[in-house]
Amino acid sequence: MTETLTLAQRADQVLRTADGREKTALSHRHATAWFSSRADGAEPITIGTATPPLHPARPDRPELLSPRDVPKRKPGSPTGRIALLHAVAHIELNAVDLHWDLIARFCHVPMPLGFYDDWVKAADEESKHFNLMCDCLEALGSHYGALPAHAGMWRAAEDTAGDLMGRLAVVPMVLEARGLDVTPGMITIFRNAKIDHAVAALETIYAEEVGHVAYGSKWFHFLCGRENSDPKEVFHTLVRKYFHGALKPPFNEEKRAEAGLPPDFYWPLADEIPPRA
Repeated sequence: MTETLTLAQRADQVLRTADGREKTALSHRHATAWFSSRADGAEPITIGTATPPLHPARPDRPELLSPRDVPKRKPGSPTGRIALLHAVAHIELNAVDLHWDLIARFCHVPMPLGFYDDWVKAADEESKHFNLMCDCLEALGSHYGALPAHAGMWRAAEDTAGDLMGRLAVVPMVLEARGLDVTPGMITIFRNAKIDHAVAALETIYAEEVGHVAYGSKWFHFLCGRENSDPKEVFHTLVRKYFHGALKPPFNEEKRAEAGLPPDFYWPLADEIPPRA
C-alpha cells in the first residue's frame, strides 16, 4: 500500500511514471504525504532505499532530438512563443525527475531531514511549474509533446549519478541558476505580447526557482563543511569536471546572491571576463 512506502520508494515511483500530468500528480501526492508525516506529533515517513532507473520514464512525445537539431524559432512570433513555453515545460518536467532522483539516488548518504524537506518541496513546485506551462500551451492551442525537445536535459544527472556534491553543484547551482538569468527576458516577451497567463506563470516560476538554487547552495556548503573543504574551490573543480562548456553571461547577480551564489563562484567559470566597473 502507498501508506507503507518509504520516501525513496515514492521517489522511484515518480521516476518510473511516464506521462507528464500523471507524473506530476503522483509527485504532488507524495509531497503532501511527506509533509503530513513531518507535521508536529506525526511520525516521519522512513527515508529507506531505492534503485532508481538511470533514465526516468518519458511519454512517447515529445520527440527528443540532439540540441543542434531542435528547430530555432523567433520568440516574437506566435509559433516562437509556443516553442518557448514548450521548452520551459520540458525543462520543468526534467526538474521534477531531477529532484526526486536526488532523493532516491543518494538516500545512502546520511543527511538531516531538512535536506528531504527542501527537495520534496522543490519537486512539488517543479510539478506545479510543469502544469502551469502545460496550461499555457493549451490556452494557445498547443500541448506538451506537440514539438520536439532537447535530448540532453538528463546528461547532468547521468554524469553525476555517483557524486552528490557534483549533482548539487551542476543541477541547482549551475543549471537552475541559469534559469534566474534568462527568465526575466522571457517574462518581457510575453508581457509585450499581452499574454497575461504566461506572464503570471513565469513570474511564479521565477520566484520559486530562487529557492531551489538556494537549496543547492545550502546543502553543498553543508557537505563541504562536513568535509572541512573550501566550497568555492570544490565548486570550481566539480563544475569543470561535470559541466560541458563555460557558464554564459550575463548573470542575474542580484537573484544569484539572494540564492547564496556570490560572483566569485561563477565568474571564474564564465566564457568571458567580467566588464570593468
